[in-house]
Amino acid sequence: MRLNKYIAHHSSYSRREADKAIQDGYVRVDGEIQDNPATQVEEKDVDVYVSGKRIAPRDKYTVIVYNKPKGELVTKNDPKGRRTIYDGLNNKYKHFIPIGRLDYATEGVLLLTDTSKVAASLMNSNLERIYKVKIKGEVTSEMEAAMLNGMTLDDATAGGHSHSKVTSMTFAPFIGYKIQKNEHNYSILKIAISEGQNREIRRFFAHFGTDVADLKRISFAEVELNNLPTGKTRFLTRSEYSALFTFLKAEDKLKRERGDK
Repeated sequence: MRLNKYIAHHSSYSRREADKAIQDGYVRVDGEIQDNPATQVEEKDVDVYVSGKRIAPRDKYTVIVYNKPKGELVTKNDPKGRRTIYDGLNNKYKHFIPIGRLDYATEGVLLLTDTSKVAASLMNSNLERIYKVKIKGEVTSEMEAAMLNGMTLDDATAGGHSHSKVTSMTFAPFIGYKIQKNEHNYSILKIAISEGQNREIRRFFAHFGTDVADLKRISFAEVELNNLPTGKTRFLTRSEYSALFTFLKAEDKLKRERGDK
């Protein structure tokens, strides 16, 4: 396994932070300083220290649910001084890693964890995400066809952030959808998707000339908001942890079968 990946998987360091620590000479492997992030290490038989603190595989991890309000960025710092999720989170969660992102105007379920390996597995998964969406205008037959069959857009810039580097996008068929209100002025849907692409839902509806007025994620896999107030956190329940453990165990087995490192 690459040294930077090892550190990121077994600590609260991001891959970028691990790279910097290695390149700055703060990492020792079996007593020797290593300054190459691509150095290969044996995951089960290596001593890695970052700034004098041992980094080792661990079985325990923590995941919390944050009911993200509108008007918060999912980032550590914002150059423009805008509010981030870490302004709303308790200090003891300042090192937790967000599992994916919700954009500035989107609210709802955001999972965070103290373990990079858990974050990476969930971010890259095809686990179901359910959203409640309010759009300006009617749900058209063209929209429904795209939700059922998926679509590929060579130009998916509409609905994206003005500084986004994402220009094209392929949308997988939605897992499901339910139209709760369909009127000329606005419509409300509940949709289930298996991806978490950059502003995916806003780009989807923007392709049909429709703006998303409100967007709220109400669940991520087994995890739901329940009665969690906006801006508050909770730990996963026992059943939610059990479902996560089962998922991660299956992921590890699949990786071993593929020979992933």
